[in-house]
Amino acid sequence: MTGDRVLERIVATTDFHSALDQAAPMLTALHQARPTSLIVDCGDFFEGSGYYRLAGGAIERAVLTGLYDVLAPGNHGWTHHFDPGLHPLTVCANAVDAASGRPLFARLRIFRIGGRKIAVTGVIGQSAFMGIPADQREGQRATDPVRALRELFLAHHHEADAWMLLSHSGFERDLVLAAECPFLDIVFAGHCHSDHYAPEPVGDTLVIKGGELGAGYALAEPVGAGWAAHTCTFPATTVVLPQQLAPVARQIAAVREKLTAPLGLTTESYRGTVPNRHQVLTEVADRLRSSLGAEGVILNDTALRPQRLGMVLTFGDLLAIEPFANQLVHARVPDAYLYAPRGLVAHLAEKTGGPVVTSPDPLPAGLRGVLTTDYLARTVLGERAHRAGMSLGQAVRHVLTNSSPVRTEGASR
Repeated sequence: MTGDRVLERIVATTDFHSALDQAAPMLTALHQARPTSLIVDCGDFFEGSGYYRLAGGAIERAVLTGLYDVLAPGNHGWTHHFDPGLHPLTVCANAVDAASGRPLFARLRIFRIGGRKIAVTGVIGQSAFMGIPADQREGQRATDPVRALRELFLAHHHEADAWMLLSHSGFERDLVLAAECPFLDIVFAGHCHSDHYAPEPVGDTLVIKGGELGAGYALAEPVGAGWAAHTCTFPATTVVLPQQLAPVARQIAAVREKLTAPLGLTTESYRGTVPNRHQVLTEVADRLRSSLGAEGVILNDTALRPQRLGMVLTFGDLLAIEPFANQLVHARVPDAYLYAPRGLVAHLAEKTGGPVVTSPDPLPAGLRGVLTTDYLARTVLGERAHRAGMSLGQAVRHVLTNSSPVRTEGASR
Protein backbone atom coordinates (compact mmCIF):
# COMPACT_ATOMS: atom_id res chain seq x y z
CA MET A 1 0.00 0.00 0.00
CA THR A 2 1.27 3.51 -0.79
CA GLY A 3 -0.22 5.12 2.34
CA ASP A 4 1.14 8.64 2.83
CA ARG A 5 4.08 8.11 0.45
CA VAL A 6 4.56 10.75 -2.26
CA LEU A 7 5.47 8.72 -5.34
CA GLU A 8 7.80 10.06 -8.01
CA ARG A 9 8.80 6.99 -10.06
CA ILE A 10 8.25 3.29 -10.71
CA VAL A 11 10.86 0.64 -9.93
CA ALA A 12 10.25 -2.74 -11.61
CA THR A 13 11.98 -6.07 -11.00
CA THR A 14 11.41 -9.35 -12.83
CA ASP A 15 12.32 -13.03 -12.81
CA PHE A 16 13.91 -12.99 -9.36
CA HIS A 17 13.52 -16.78 -9.10
CA SER A 18 14.19 -16.94 -5.36
CA ALA A 19 17.79 -15.74 -5.78
CA LEU A 20 18.00 -14.98 -2.08
CA ASP A 21 21.65 -15.88 -1.61
CA GLN A 22 22.76 -12.60 -3.19
CA ALA A 23 19.61 -10.58 -2.45
CA ALA A 24 20.92 -8.14 0.19
CA PRO A 25 21.82 -5.35 -2.31
CA MET A 26 18.43 -5.63 -4.00
CA LEU A 27 16.43 -5.69 -0.78
CA THR A 28 18.37 -2.77 0.69
CA ALA A 29 17.96 -0.67 -2.46
CA LEU A 30 14.24 -1.36 -2.67
CA HIS A 31 13.80 -0.47 1.00
CA GLN A 32 15.61 2.84 0.41
CA ALA A 33 13.62 3.59 -2.76
CA ARG A 34 10.23 2.70 -1.34
CA PRO A 35 9.31 6.07 0.27
CA THR A 36 9.21 7.76 -3.17
CA SER A 37 8.85 4.81 -5.57
CA LEU A 38 6.08 2.46 -6.58
CA ILE A 39 7.74 -0.98 -6.34
CA VAL A 40 6.42 -3.54 -8.83
CA ASP A 41 7.36 -6.99 -10.13
CA CYS A 42 6.72 -8.67 -13.50
CA GLY A 43 6.47 -12.27 -12.33
CA ASP A 44 8.48 -15.39 -11.48
CA PHE A 45 9.58 -14.07 -8.11
CA PHE A 46 9.35 -17.66 -6.82
CA GLU A 47 11.13 -20.93 -7.66
CA GLY A 48 14.65 -21.35 -8.92
CA SER A 49 16.89 -21.87 -5.88
CA GLY A 50 17.41 -24.00 -2.82
CA TYR A 51 15.88 -21.26 -0.69
CA TYR A 52 12.53 -21.88 -2.31
CA ARG A 53 12.90 -25.65 -2.11
CA LEU A 54 13.66 -25.57 1.63
CA ALA A 55 11.48 -22.68 2.81
CA GLY A 56 8.56 -23.20 0.42
CA GLY A 57 8.29 -19.54 -0.61
CA ALA A 58 7.87 -18.13 2.91
CA ILE A 59 10.86 -15.79 2.57
CA GLU A 60 9.75 -14.55 -0.84
CA ARG A 61 6.24 -13.86 0.46
CA ALA A 62 7.70 -11.81 3.33
CA VAL A 63 9.77 -9.76 0.88
CA LEU A 64 6.84 -9.14 -1.46
CA THR A 65 4.37 -8.14 1.24
CA GLY A 66 6.96 -5.94 2.95
CA LEU A 67 8.47 -4.10 -0.02
CA TYR A 68 6.20 -4.37 -3.08
CA ASP A 69 3.05 -2.54 -4.15
CA VAL A 70 1.95 -4.38 -7.31
CA LEU A 71 2.73 -7.82 -8.77
CA ALA A 72 2.11 -9.52 -12.08
CA PRO A 73 1.82 -13.30 -11.81
CA GLY A 74 4.35 -15.52 -13.57
CA ASN A 75 4.26 -19.17 -14.49
CA HIS A 76 6.66 -19.97 -11.64
CA GLY A 77 4.98 -19.54 -8.27
CA TRP A 78 1.56 -19.10 -9.87
CA THR A 79 -0.35 -20.55 -6.93
CA HIS A 80 1.32 -18.16 -4.44
CA HIS A 81 -0.53 -15.25 -6.03
CA PHE A 82 -3.76 -16.67 -4.59
CA ASP A 83 -2.39 -16.45 -1.03
CA PRO A 84 -4.29 -13.92 1.12
CA GLY A 85 -1.25 -11.65 1.46
CA LEU A 86 -0.34 -11.61 -2.24
CA HIS A 87 -3.69 -11.77 -4.01
CA PRO A 88 -4.56 -8.12 -3.20
CA LEU A 89 -1.20 -7.03 -4.68
CA THR A 90 -1.59 -8.99 -7.92
CA VAL A 91 -2.97 -7.52 -11.14
CA CYS A 92 -3.69 -9.39 -14.35
CA ALA A 93 -6.03 -8.37 -17.15
CA ASN A 94 -6.20 -11.70 -18.99
CA ALA A 95 -6.24 -14.53 -16.41
CA VAL A 96 -9.81 -15.73 -15.94
CA ASP A 97 -11.92 -18.53 -14.57
CA ALA A 98 -12.48 -20.93 -17.46
CA ALA A 99 -16.15 -21.52 -16.69
CA SER A 100 -17.41 -18.05 -15.77
CA GLY A 101 -14.85 -15.84 -17.50
CA ARG A 102 -14.44 -13.83 -14.31
CA PRO A 103 -10.99 -12.31 -13.66
CA LEU A 104 -8.81 -14.26 -11.25
CA PHE A 105 -7.16 -11.05 -10.02
CA ALA A 106 -7.81 -7.30 -10.00
CA ARG A 107 -7.42 -6.08 -13.57
CA LEU A 108 -5.80 -2.77 -12.69
CA ARG A 109 -4.89 -0.42 -9.87
CA ILE A 110 -4.53 3.33 -10.04
CA PHE A 111 -1.83 5.35 -8.27
CA ARG A 112 -0.76 8.99 -8.22
CA ILE A 113 2.84 9.35 -9.38
CA GLY A 114 4.47 12.72 -9.98
CA GLY A 115 1.08 14.37 -9.76
CA ARG A 116 -0.43 12.10 -12.45
CA LYS A 117 -3.00 9.31 -12.18
CA ILE A 118 -1.33 6.13 -13.37
CA ALA A 119 -3.15 2.91 -14.25
CA VAL A 120 -1.05 -0.21 -13.58
CA THR A 121 -2.17 -3.51 -15.05
CA GLY A 122 -0.59 -6.84 -15.91
CA VAL A 123 -0.80 -9.73 -18.35
CA ILE A 124 0.60 -13.25 -18.56
CA GLY A 125 1.50 -14.47 -22.03
CA GLN A 126 -0.45 -17.47 -23.23
CA SER A 127 2.76 -19.44 -23.73
CA ALA A 128 3.87 -18.60 -20.20
CA PHE A 129 0.46 -19.58 -18.87
CA MET A 130 0.77 -22.99 -20.52
CA GLY A 131 4.09 -23.39 -18.72
CA ILE A 132 2.22 -23.55 -15.41
CA PRO A 133 1.84 -27.21 -14.34
CA ALA A 134 -1.56 -28.40 -15.59
CA ASP A 135 -2.90 -29.24 -12.13
CA GLN A 136 -2.11 -25.70 -10.89
CA ARG A 137 -4.09 -23.99 -13.67
CA GLU A 138 -7.01 -26.39 -13.82
CA GLY A 139 -10.26 -24.49 -14.40
CA GLN A 140 -8.38 -21.37 -15.47
CA ARG A 141 -7.30 -19.88 -18.78
CA ALA A 142 -5.38 -16.94 -20.22
CA THR A 143 -7.22 -14.89 -22.83
CA ASP A 144 -5.55 -12.94 -25.63
CA PRO A 145 -3.52 -10.19 -23.88
CA VAL A 146 -4.07 -7.61 -26.62
CA ARG A 147 -7.84 -8.00 -26.57
CA ALA A 148 -7.91 -7.95 -22.76
CA LEU A 149 -5.86 -4.75 -22.62
CA ARG A 150 -7.96 -3.00 -25.26
CA GLU A 151 -11.16 -3.85 -23.42
CA LEU A 152 -9.66 -2.65 -20.15
CA PHE A 153 -8.54 0.63 -21.70
CA LEU A 154 -11.96 1.28 -23.24
CA ALA A 155 -13.61 0.73 -19.87
CA HIS A 156 -11.21 2.86 -17.80
CA HIS A 157 -9.39 5.27 -20.15
CA HIS A 158 -11.04 8.26 -18.52
CA GLU A 159 -9.70 7.31 -15.06
CA ALA A 160 -5.96 7.63 -15.74
CA ASP A 161 -3.42 9.96 -17.35
CA ALA A 162 -0.97 7.19 -18.24
CA TRP A 163 -0.92 3.39 -18.56
CA MET A 164 1.79 1.03 -17.27
CA LEU A 165 1.88 -2.69 -18.08
CA LEU A 166 3.63 -5.42 -16.11
CA SER A 167 3.99 -8.18 -18.67
CA HIS A 168 5.06 -11.78 -18.18
CA SER A 169 5.18 -12.60 -21.88
CA GLY A 170 8.77 -12.19 -23.10
CA PHE A 171 10.48 -9.13 -24.57
CA GLU A 172 9.85 -9.98 -28.23
CA ARG A 173 6.18 -10.63 -27.56
CA ASP A 174 5.98 -7.34 -25.67
CA LEU A 175 7.26 -5.42 -28.69
CA VAL A 176 4.33 -6.81 -30.67
CA LEU A 177 1.94 -6.13 -27.81
CA ALA A 178 3.11 -2.50 -27.57
CA ALA A 179 2.46 -2.01 -31.29
CA GLU A 180 -1.06 -3.39 -30.89
CA CYS A 181 -1.79 -1.31 -27.77
CA PRO A 182 -0.38 2.18 -28.48
CA PHE A 183 -2.19 3.65 -25.47
CA LEU A 184 0.42 2.03 -23.19
CA ASP A 185 3.14 4.40 -21.98
CA ILE A 186 5.56 1.84 -20.51
CA VAL A 187 5.70 -1.95 -20.85
CA PHE A 188 7.81 -3.56 -18.15
CA ALA A 189 8.84 -6.91 -19.63
CA GLY A 190 9.47 -10.26 -17.98
CA HIS A 191 9.68 -14.01 -18.63
CA CYS A 192 12.14 -13.98 -21.53
CA HIS A 193 15.51 -14.62 -19.81
CA SER A 194 17.31 -12.80 -22.61
CA ASP A 195 19.97 -10.10 -22.75
CA HIS A 196 17.46 -7.69 -24.27
CA TYR A 197 16.84 -4.92 -21.73
CA ALA A 198 16.32 -1.80 -23.88
CA PRO A 199 14.41 0.61 -23.37
CA GLU A 200 13.11 0.12 -26.88
CA PRO A 201 10.54 2.54 -28.32
CA VAL A 202 7.53 1.20 -30.19
CA GLY A 203 5.74 4.31 -31.38
CA ASP A 204 5.21 6.33 -28.21
CA THR A 205 5.52 3.24 -25.96
CA LEU A 206 8.74 2.22 -24.22
CA VAL A 207 9.43 -1.49 -23.63
CA ILE A 208 12.00 -2.16 -20.91
CA LYS A 209 13.19 -5.02 -18.71
CA GLY A 210 15.28 -5.01 -15.55
CA GLY A 211 18.04 -7.52 -14.84
CA GLU A 212 16.91 -10.97 -13.71
CA LEU A 213 17.85 -12.88 -10.54
CA GLY A 214 18.02 -9.70 -8.47
CA ALA A 215 20.79 -8.16 -10.59
CA GLY A 216 18.93 -4.99 -11.54
CA TYR A 217 15.68 -3.18 -12.22
CA ALA A 218 13.87 -0.96 -14.68
CA LEU A 219 13.02 2.59 -13.65
CA ALA A 220 10.40 4.89 -15.18
CA GLU A 221 9.56 8.45 -14.19
CA PRO A 222 7.54 11.33 -15.63
CA VAL A 223 9.55 13.83 -17.66
CA GLY A 224 7.73 16.80 -19.14
CA ALA A 225 4.54 15.54 -20.75
CA GLY A 226 5.92 12.03 -21.22
CA TRP A 227 7.99 9.35 -19.53
CA ALA A 228 11.64 8.41 -19.36
CA ALA A 229 12.87 4.92 -18.60
CA HIS A 230 16.21 3.21 -18.14
CA THR A 231 17.75 0.15 -16.53
CA CYS A 232 19.87 0.13 -13.38
CA THR A 233 21.90 -2.46 -11.49
CA PHE A 234 21.76 -3.04 -7.78
CA PRO A 235 25.10 -2.23 -6.07
CA ALA A 236 27.45 -5.20 -5.90
CA THR A 237 29.01 -4.09 -2.62
CA THR A 238 28.39 -6.05 0.57
CA VAL A 239 25.56 -4.50 2.54
CA VAL A 240 23.77 -5.17 5.79
CA LEU A 241 20.01 -5.38 5.53
CA PRO A 242 18.13 -2.60 7.33
CA GLN A 243 16.60 -3.40 10.71
CA GLN A 244 13.10 -3.55 9.23
CA LEU A 245 14.23 -6.57 7.17
CA ALA A 246 15.96 -8.35 10.07
CA PRO A 247 13.37 -11.20 10.16
CA VAL A 248 14.00 -11.85 6.46
CA ALA A 249 17.76 -11.79 7.06
CA ARG A 250 17.40 -14.41 9.82
CA GLN A 251 15.32 -16.66 7.58
CA ILE A 252 17.85 -16.40 4.77
CA ALA A 253 20.74 -17.19 7.14
CA ALA A 254 18.97 -20.25 8.56
CA VAL A 255 18.38 -21.72 5.10
CA ARG A 256 21.88 -20.81 3.90
CA GLU A 257 23.37 -22.92 6.70
CA LYS A 258 21.52 -25.99 5.42
CA LEU A 259 22.54 -25.33 1.83
CA THR A 260 26.27 -25.50 2.62
CA ALA A 261 26.14 -29.26 3.35
CA PRO A 262 28.68 -31.08 1.09
CA LEU A 263 27.49 -33.83 -1.28
CA GLY A 264 30.83 -34.95 -2.73
CA LEU A 265 33.82 -33.87 -4.77
CA THR A 266 32.84 -32.19 -8.02
CA THR A 267 33.73 -34.10 -11.19
CA GLU A 268 37.05 -32.67 -12.43
CA SER A 269 35.68 -31.63 -15.83
CA TYR A 270 33.01 -29.47 -14.14
CA ARG A 271 35.15 -28.11 -11.31
CA GLY A 272 35.55 -24.32 -11.38
CA THR A 273 33.06 -23.95 -14.24
CA VAL A 274 29.44 -23.06 -14.89
CA PRO A 275 28.39 -26.42 -16.38
CA ASN A 276 26.75 -26.35 -19.79
CA ARG A 277 23.28 -27.64 -18.97
CA HIS A 278 22.82 -29.32 -22.34
CA GLN A 279 26.05 -31.26 -21.79
CA VAL A 280 25.04 -32.24 -18.26
CA LEU A 281 21.61 -33.41 -19.41
CA THR A 282 23.13 -35.38 -22.27
CA GLU A 283 25.27 -37.29 -19.76
CA VAL A 284 22.26 -37.68 -17.47
CA ALA A 285 20.06 -39.02 -20.27
CA ASP A 286 22.64 -41.55 -21.42
CA ARG A 287 23.19 -42.81 -17.86
CA LEU A 288 19.47 -43.03 -17.16
CA ARG A 289 18.77 -45.01 -20.31
CA SER A 290 21.42 -47.50 -19.27
CA SER A 291 20.67 -47.72 -15.54
CA LEU A 292 16.86 -47.69 -15.71
CA GLY A 293 16.50 -49.65 -18.91
CA ALA A 294 14.38 -47.05 -20.67
CA GLU A 295 13.74 -47.27 -24.42
CA GLY A 296 14.31 -43.55 -24.69
CA VAL A 297 14.91 -40.51 -22.49
CA ILE A 298 13.71 -36.95 -23.09
CA LEU A 299 14.82 -33.99 -20.93
CA ASN A 300 14.53 -30.24 -21.49
CA ASP A 301 17.40 -27.79 -21.03
CA THR A 302 15.24 -25.34 -19.09
CA ALA A 303 14.92 -27.89 -16.27
CA LEU A 304 18.40 -26.79 -15.14
CA ARG A 305 19.85 -23.42 -14.16
CA PRO A 306 23.45 -22.10 -14.39
CA GLN A 307 25.58 -22.33 -11.26
CA ARG A 308 29.35 -22.05 -10.83
CA LEU A 309 30.82 -25.09 -9.08
CA GLY A 310 33.83 -25.37 -6.79
CA MET A 311 35.90 -28.28 -5.56
CA VAL A 312 32.95 -29.68 -3.58
CA LEU A 313 29.35 -29.95 -4.75
CA THR A 314 27.10 -28.63 -1.99
CA PHE A 315 23.41 -29.20 -1.37
CA GLY A 316 22.87 -25.57 -2.34
CA ASP A 317 24.75 -26.04 -5.61
CA LEU A 318 22.55 -28.97 -6.55
CA LEU A 319 19.32 -27.16 -5.67
CA ALA A 320 20.49 -24.11 -7.62
CA ILE A 321 21.21 -26.23 -10.69
CA GLU A 322 17.99 -28.28 -10.45
CA PRO A 323 15.65 -26.03 -8.46
CA PHE A 324 12.29 -27.40 -9.58
CA ALA A 325 12.19 -30.81 -7.81
CA ASN A 326 11.46 -32.68 -11.03
CA GLN A 327 10.67 -36.36 -10.59
CA LEU A 328 11.52 -38.85 -13.32
CA VAL A 329 8.59 -40.77 -14.76
CA HIS A 330 7.86 -43.29 -17.48
CA ALA A 331 5.45 -41.65 -19.91
CA ARG A 332 3.64 -42.77 -23.04
CA VAL A 333 4.46 -41.12 -26.35
CA PRO A 334 1.29 -39.52 -27.81
CA ASP A 335 -0.09 -41.43 -30.79
CA ALA A 336 0.36 -38.40 -33.04
CA TYR A 337 4.14 -38.62 -32.56
CA LEU A 338 4.56 -42.40 -32.49
CA TYR A 339 6.23 -42.42 -35.89
CA ALA A 340 7.31 -38.78 -35.88
CA PRO A 341 10.02 -38.53 -33.18
CA ARG A 342 11.53 -35.40 -34.72
CA GLY A 343 8.14 -33.74 -34.55
CA LEU A 344 7.87 -34.73 -30.89
CA VAL A 345 11.25 -33.18 -30.08
CA ALA A 346 10.35 -29.98 -31.96
CA HIS A 347 7.01 -29.81 -30.14
CA LEU A 348 8.68 -30.18 -26.74
CA ALA A 349 11.35 -27.59 -27.58
CA GLU A 350 8.68 -25.08 -28.59
CA LYS A 351 6.59 -25.67 -25.48
CA THR A 352 9.51 -25.49 -23.03
CA GLY A 353 11.27 -22.56 -24.66
CA GLY A 354 14.61 -24.31 -25.08
CA PRO A 355 16.52 -27.23 -26.61
CA VAL A 356 15.63 -30.82 -25.75
CA VAL A 357 18.04 -33.67 -24.99
CA THR A 358 17.21 -37.22 -26.10
CA SER A 359 18.85 -40.58 -25.64
CA PRO A 360 19.31 -42.16 -28.08
CA ASP A 361 19.77 -39.22 -30.42
CA PRO A 362 17.86 -39.29 -32.67
CA LEU A 363 14.95 -41.13 -31.11
CA PRO A 364 13.76 -44.14 -33.11
CA ALA A 365 10.37 -44.21 -34.83
CA GLY A 366 7.78 -46.43 -33.14
CA LEU A 367 8.96 -45.53 -29.64
CA ARG A 368 5.97 -46.01 -27.34
CA GLY A 369 7.39 -44.92 -24.02
CA VAL A 370 10.05 -42.54 -22.71
CA LEU A 371 11.67 -41.68 -19.43
CA THR A 372 11.15 -37.98 -18.78
CA THR A 373 10.28 -35.51 -16.04
CA ASP A 374 6.88 -35.28 -14.40
CA TYR A 375 6.71 -31.66 -15.62
CA LEU A 376 7.03 -32.65 -19.28
CA ALA A 377 4.67 -35.58 -18.83
CA ARG A 378 1.94 -33.50 -17.18
CA THR A 379 2.32 -30.19 -18.94
CA VAL A 380 3.37 -31.06 -22.48
CA LEU A 381 2.87 -34.73 -23.23
CA GLY A 382 -0.52 -34.82 -21.54
CA GLU A 383 -0.29 -38.53 -20.96
CA ARG A 384 -0.52 -40.72 -17.86
CA ALA A 385 2.83 -41.60 -16.31
CA HIS A 386 4.26 -43.63 -13.44
CA ARG A 387 7.25 -42.73 -11.33
CA ALA A 388 10.66 -44.15 -12.09
CA GLY A 389 11.82 -43.95 -8.47
CA MET A 390 14.49 -41.29 -8.97
CA SER A 391 14.49 -37.50 -9.15
CA LEU A 392 16.24 -35.49 -11.83
CA GLY A 393 18.30 -33.88 -9.06
CA GLN A 394 19.63 -37.28 -7.97
CA ALA A 395 20.62 -38.09 -11.54
CA VAL A 396 22.33 -34.69 -11.96
CA ARG A 397 24.22 -35.21 -8.70
CA HIS A 398 25.61 -38.52 -9.95
CA VAL A 399 26.98 -36.82 -13.08
CA LEU A 400 28.43 -33.81 -11.25
CA THR A 401 30.17 -35.97 -8.62
CA ASN A 402 31.04 -38.81 -11.01
CA SER A 403 29.30 -41.40 -8.86
CA SER A 404 27.21 -44.35 -9.98
CA PRO A 405 23.44 -43.87 -9.97
CA VAL A 406 21.81 -45.30 -6.86
CA ARG A 407 18.54 -47.01 -7.62
CA THR A 408 15.86 -46.06 -5.15
CA GLU A 409 13.09 -48.24 -3.88
CA GLY A 410 10.31 -48.55 -6.46
CA ALA A 411 12.52 -47.84 -9.47
CA SER A 412 11.18 -49.72 -12.45
CA ARG A 413 12.63 -50.97 -15.72
